Amino acid sequence: MLYLVATPIGNLSDISQRALDTLAQADYIASEDTRKTGLLLKHFGIKRPGISFHEHNKHHAAKRIARLLSQGKSVALVTNAGTPGISDPGFTLVRAVLQAGLEVTMIPGPSAFVMALVLSGLPTHSFTFRGFAPRKTSQRKRFFKIDRDCPHTLIYYEAPHRLRAFLADALDVFGDRPAALAKELTKLFEQVRRASLSHLLDQLEEKPRGEYTIVIAGAPNPNEASLCPTNNTPKKTKPRK
Repeated sequence: MLYLVATPIGNLSDISQRALDTLAQADYIASEDTRKTGLLLKHFGIKRPGISFHEHNKHHAAKRIARLLSQGKSVALVTNAGTPGISDPGFTLVRAVLQAGLEVTMIPGPSAFVMALVLSGLPTHSFTFRGFAPRKTSQRKRFFKIDRDCPHTLIYYEAPHRLRAFLADALDVFGDRPAALAKELTKLFEQVRRASLSHLLDQLEEKPRGEYTIVIAGAPNPNEASLCPTNNTPKKTKPRK
């Protein structure tokens, strides 16, 4: 059996007992970065043989894992943080295992994009997760244009050193929509900023740090009022007479 095991995105207390039990009982643990996973396992006193599974060896490693599963072994797949298969090569392994007629199950848990969406204050009933945008401006703008008329809330991941360029391109393509910028979720310095794209860009520190999730409102409905104020300060209202 292949087990997809979600692990904490920051706060180690978020790991479930079922996830710990699965990792402790698996014959092998496959991971993107065996060193990072090793620190997690050491923290919880778990020692199991590891298999390196990442973007650059995913096809070869998937064949090896499928072979182990066909021999009756159990393999637990983890990502660096969060849910396997989300913005990582986990789906490649799931597809290979299913095509081989083998079993897959999942131990659910933390996911940064879901947490950011819920905390954003933007509509959650319909959303599109887009992962990481391309690195080059021209490609990133083309990437955004695909979703420009999409009515669903949009969610992206981005590295801190590309965040300013990301927000500038998003503002250029989408216009000044309501958005939220979440970083270091579940960690000590967790922060969620809610404002228009232009305000988020203006308020961005010179050298952003941390791991970011950006949530952007979908294409506006002309019959609805804006869902996001221009800053995080509530407006004062005059008492009714």
